[in-house]
Amino acid sequence: MAIFIGKRLISLVLSLIAASLVVFFVIEVIPGDPASFMLGLNASPETVEALRQQMGLNLPLWERYFNWAGGLLRWEFGTSYTYKVPVSDLVSDRIWISLPLALYALALSTLIAFPVGILAASKRNSPADVGIMGATQLGIAVPNFWFAMLLVLAFAISLRWFSAGGFPGWEEGFFAGMKALTLPAIALALPQASILARVMRSSLLDTLSEDYIRTARAKGLSRKQTLWRHALRNALIPVLTIIGLQFSFLLAGAIIIENVFFLPGLGRLVFQGITQRDLIVVKSVVMLLVFAVIVVTFVVDIAYGIADPRLRGQRR
Repeated sequence: MAIFIGKRLISLVLSLIAASLVVFFVIEVIPGDPASFMLGLNASPETVEALRQQMGLNLPLWERYFNWAGGLLRWEFGTSYTYKVPVSDLVSDRIWISLPLALYALALSTLIAFPVGILAASKRNSPADVGIMGATQLGIAVPNFWFAMLLVLAFAISLRWFSAGGFPGWEEGFFAGMKALTLPAIALALPQASILARVMRSSLLDTLSEDYIRTARAKGLSRKQTLWRHALRNALIPVLTIIGLQFSFLLAGAIIIENVFFLPGLGRLVFQGITQRDLIVVKSVVMLLVFAVIVVTFVVDIAYGIADPRLRGQRR
């Protein structure tokens, strides 16, 4: 297991280096001057030159990259041109909204998808299975922002159980914060739960058709015992992949939902950085989100080895 984890750590480090190079070159070596782009067409040459010096654009390319990468390791992302504060402060304030929202949505998605997928697989071709597959198809087809607007109309405007948007802050209490994140989490979770339920059903059905499952049934185990003792664990491998990808999406791809509900999270920060031409913010937050995606992939790989020990000894 130690060798397995070591190989995955090497892969993680190499992936981070490659991702940092891509993000750096895409943002800083695109055609045109980043400082001129941030300041607009009407900026004076003196102002543009001052911003170039502030951003370190007058330094050699390799030195700029290592300064930026070293700053990331020290949690120093530079200073936002728009907000006039360190980007690390902006990230520290907003990550405590995006991260709980992603975890909340992932928990809801998993709690919905697992029993629904297992029920559909155990009742294959029954009316329950057909109904579940139809509902999940609808959940996949409908965009999450449309779900979000329906939830606002139903629970914020009509029933007035929740607020239509905004975040009170964690200083108002844990339950107040979670209540403000409930509708956005549901809007994010429903489409993801539909995908996860279908993957769970498909994987479980494939596992139930294996020879060792038939052998277990021949030895006298009931269908229920075979399902829970043997089939479910082996069916979790593709499901873990989807869960890892979903968490990455929920953390890095919730820009629309955060804007619908006016949540001051990382997604909204990236959106504001793009609209305000604050490339320092965009570059740093994008790299942070890429780091989160790579770390989640690493955790999923380790979960593979725990769920199926055979994968630990496989060679590429």
